Amino acid sequence: MFAQTQTLTPVAANITSESASLGALSVSRQTLESQSGSATFAPLPRVFAPTLPRTTYTRYPWKTDIVATVFWVGELPTENNPTPNTASSWDTQWTANFGGYDDPDPARRAPDYRPAGFVPKQNPFYVALPYNDCIDYKTTKATAAKLIPWFKEKFRESGKSVCRDRWIAVRAGDRVCYAQWSDCGPFLTDDVDYVFGDGRPTNPKNNGAGIDVSPAVRDYLGFKTNTKIDWRFVEVDEVPNGPWRAYGTNNHFVQQAGRDKDLVASRLEELRRQRDDWFRGNGSGRQLR
Repeated sequence: MFAQTQTLTPVAANITSESASLGALSVSRQTLESQSGSATFAPLPRVFAPTLPRTTYTRYPWKTDIVATVFWVGELPTENNPTPNTASSWDTQWTANFGGYDDPDPARRAPDYRPAGFVPKQNPFYVALPYNDCIDYKTTKATAAKLIPWFKEKFRESGKSVCRDRWIAVRAGDRVCYAQWSDCGPFLTDDVDYVFGDGRPTNPKNNGAGIDVSPAVRDYLGFKTNTKIDWRFVEVDEVPNGPWRAYGTNNHFVQQAGRDKDLVASRLEELRRQRDDWFRGNGSGRQLR
C-alpha cells in the first residue's frame, strides 16, 4: 500500500517556503542571542576590518588632538576627579542600570571589551562630553534648540535629553572606535563652542581634557589616559560592525535585533494561521505545528 502524497497549490507552497525561511532566520537569531547572553559566549576577535567612517563630506567634522581621560560606571570620587560616576548626568541609577561596576582593571575585562564579571545592560562603549542639554529631568535648556544640530529631529519632551546615546567616532592613530554619549564631562557641562562648534576645550583640569572614554574604548584603541585623540559625531548608519554593537538596551543595533525578532515571530504566526486555514478549506482538516 502506498502512502498518499499531497500536492500543494502554489499558494500553500509559498506559505510553506516562507515559513521555512523565517523559521531558519528565527533559529539563527535565537542561537546568536543565547550565545551572547551566556557565560560561555565565544569572544569576538580583537582584529576587525577597517572601521574608518565615510571620508566624503560629513555634517560633523573631526575635532583633533583632544586630550582623553578614562572614566567608568561606578567610579568613586578621587582627588583628581571629585565627581562620582555611580550616577550620570542623565541617570541617577547608572551603576544599577548598567548592570554593575565597569571595572577598568585590564585583568578583569572580557575579550569582547566588556567587564568580565557580568553582561552589561547598557553599551560598554560610552563617552562623556562637556555639555548637558537639560537643566533637570523636567526642563531642557532654552538655548538647546539653536545649538544642537539634531535637536528638531530628536526632541520629544522637555527634560529628556536629545544628546544621550548619540553615537560618536573616536580615533587614535589608525584605529577608530565607536561609542555612545552617556554622561557629561569632564568637569564642565556647558562647553558649547567646543562640543558643537570650532572651539577648543575650555576645561583647564587634567591637561585640558575634552572627553572621557570608557575602559572598552580605551582597550579597543589601545591607549592610556591623557592621550590625545580625535573624535566626531556620526549618524547611526555610519557605525560599522564591531564590538560596540553587541550589548545594551540603549544600543540602537540591539534594539533593532529585538524588533527583527518580534517581526519574525509575528510573521511566522501569521503564516501558520494561513496554512491551517488553507488545509481546512481544502478538506484536510488537520493542523500542522
